[in-house]
Parts: sequence; structure tokens; C-alpha cells
Amino acid sequence: MNEKPGNYRWVICSLIFFATTVNYLDRAVISLLKSDLTKEFKWDDGDYANIEIAFKVAYSIGLLLAGRLIDRLGTKMGYFFATLLWSISAVFHSLANSTIGFIIVRSALGLSEAGNFPAAIKTVSEWFPKKDRALATGIFNSGSNIGPIIAPLTVPFIVHAWGWRWAFVITGSIGFIWLILWFWFYDTPSQQKRLKKAEYDYINSDTDEHDKTDKLPDNSKVSWSKLLSYRQTLAFSVGKFLTDPIWWFYLFWLPDFLESQYGLKDTGRALPVALVYTMAIFGSIYGGYLPKSLIEKNWPVFKARKTSMLIYAFAVVPIIFAQILGSVNMWLAVIIIGLAASAHQAWSANIFTTVSDMFPKKMVGSVTGIGGMFGSIGSVCLSLFVQKNMFVHYRAIHQIETAYYIMFFVCGGSYLLAWCIMHFLVPKMKKVNI
Repeated sequence: MNEKPGNYRWVICSLIFFATTVNYLDRAVISLLKSDLTKEFKWDDGDYANIEIAFKVAYSIGLLLAGRLIDRLGTKMGYFFATLLWSISAVFHSLANSTIGFIIVRSALGLSEAGNFPAAIKTVSEWFPKKDRALATGIFNSGSNIGPIIAPLTVPFIVHAWGWRWAFVITGSIGFIWLILWFWFYDTPSQQKRLKKAEYDYINSDTDEHDKTDKLPDNSKVSWSKLLSYRQTLAFSVGKFLTDPIWWFYLFWLPDFLESQYGLKDTGRALPVALVYTMAIFGSIYGGYLPKSLIEKNWPVFKARKTSMLIYAFAVVPIIFAQILGSVNMWLAVIIIGLAASAHQAWSANIFTTVSDMFPKKMVGSVTGIGGMFGSIGSVCLSLFVQKNMFVHYRAIHQIETAYYIMFFVCGGSYLLAWCIMHFLVPKMKKVNI
């Protein structure tokens, strides 16, 4: 009788879920302090957008570097140092005394926070077989929703009790707890003494020749230009470029949308923001479950992945009507934005998994970093050329609702465009033979 595999891989998944939660909590705090900081430092929408852009530019650079660094250092030490640096950067926000100061600390935060997803995706590729990777990714990626839920439920109370500086100190310090847990519990499957042989065999049950052989070139010998020459890298990068900016838009501008459209401030925004991200949690987890169930029904991996992603792309489209429905009732807008956020997280769980579907494990960190960099560049472009100028203009003429209508229209079409381009570039997501 075959021994049942254990569940230690889910302990590892819970650790990267915790890290992702902290990652998004730290970056979400500033959006909830926008009103307080605007009053203290005399910001306008352009100043806030500049700070947001500084974070994204640094994040773009960090993703390119972090992927390569984590492939070299390995997941244990690479993830450890990334989290250590971003936690320090988050706490240092409390020392900023000017707009330039915030640009500096946000840049440091962006540069260091970039290590999370390359490390997390590489960890999943090491600890889970292909059929389970989207589910594991969906579960840990749901932390990107938990963080923004925790923020509005805690930050306003911290500010009220001790001031905005302590909001950065307290939330930023949580990462140091994770560092202890990670160092204690994590090792790669081949080195993990707590792992049973049955579970080790299950993890490697669908390992292909790309990952079985030790003759693959070391990551440091494969240039970025070489990786970018593959259609698989380009498909992932284009998909991230077109869809990542939408999530950034929700993260940075949802509190402002609720305040400018419905007059909600501080704790008044907590419930609608929490509802949006709670819906996104279900999307993230179900987004991984659907392709898993299709693969278990003997669908080819690429077909299960692409079919799921197409369904999620269509699920975003109704956000085009968020502004119109919101004029009838605020909660209609909140629910439809929540649906779009949920669909984004389902999409995200699968687009990340396409990297480990198409590349050997040794290359996952670098390719994830490259695609993430393109996603961040797309976010910078959206902020710089659309949000910054558009929001300043329409707010000046008291028509901010028009700016949000335009943005919701952009949100609604981005995923279908991304899916079509990815399908054209890699119809069957063939594995790269390096």
C-alpha cells in the first residue's frame, strides 16, 4: 500500500502567504494616509503620483535584479534578505519629513519588495507538482488581498492613537517576525529533514527532463537578452505589462475613489475596501482550483491554463459599468470592482504559473523578474501618462468621475487584449529547451 504524502509543502505555502501579506500591507499603508500626508506636506495629485511612480520605477529595477539574485542565492537566503530590506525600508517611512523624503523611502521599498514574487514563484516551482502550482500560487497570492484588508482595519486606529508615523513603524515591523519563521522552517525539498519521502516523491511526480538533469546551464550564464529572445518570455512579459497596472490602480486609488465619489474617509472606507479585497481572496484561490480540476480531468496543462485565464479575462469586463452603477448605489460600484479584483487575482495565479509551465526551475526566478519588471513598467506608464495628468486635470475642473470612468474602461479591456497576444505568441505554451 502506497504511503500518503504529507502536508509540509503547505507549511511552506503558508510562509510565502504570510510574506506576501506583509509585502502588500507595507505598500498599502501610504494610500490610507494620503489625506493626512496631503494636509501636512501640501501635496496635490501630481505629488502623490510622483511618489507612486518612484516606487514603481524602483520596483521595476528591483524585479529584474531580484530574479537573477534569487536564482543565484537560492530561495532561502534570497527571500530572507529581500524581506529584511523591505521591512527596514517600511519602518524608515516614519522618518520622512518632505515629499523628497517619501520619494526616497518609497524607492527603497520598491527596490526591496521586488524580491517577493520571484522568490515566491520559485519556491512554488520547487515545492509543488505542476497540477498544484496554480492552486498554491492562488493561495499565497491571496496575501496580496489580506494586506490591503488589514491596512484599513488597523492603520486609521493607529493614526488616531499615536499618529501617522507609528502606522509605518508598526506595520513595517511585522516582517521581522516572518524572518524568524522562514529561517527556522524553510529548506529546499532535497534538504528538508522534516519532509517525508512520500511527499518528496509526490512533489517530483511530474518533473520533466529539463529539471531532472544537472547539465542545465547555470542561471548566471544565461543572459537576459537570451531569455528575452524566447517567445515564452515575451508572452509572459506582455501579459504582465497589460494587466499588472490594473491591480496597482486598485491598490493606490481605491481609497481616493471612495473619498472623492462618496465622501468616505478614514474608518468609513474600511468596510468597502475590505469587501473588495475579500472578494479578491476567493478569486485568487478559485483561480488556482479551476485549472487544477481541469488537469485532473486529463486536459492538457496549456489548455486548462488558457481556458481558465480566458474566463477570468471576461469576468473583468463588467467594471466598465462601475461608475454608472455607482451613481445609483455605492455598493453596486464596490461589488463590481470587487468582481474585477477577484478576476485579476485568478488571472494572476495562472499567469505566474505559466513561467514554471514553460521554463526549467533554474530559470523561474529570472523570468518571473523580467515579466514582473515589464508589469511594473506598465504601471509606471499608466501613472505617468494617464493617471497623473488625467486625474489632476479632471479634479481641477470638478469632473473627477470622468477620470475614473476612463480608467474603468481601460481596466475592462486589458485582460482580453493580454490573453489574445499571449495566445498568439505561445499557442500551446511549449517548454523552453535551453
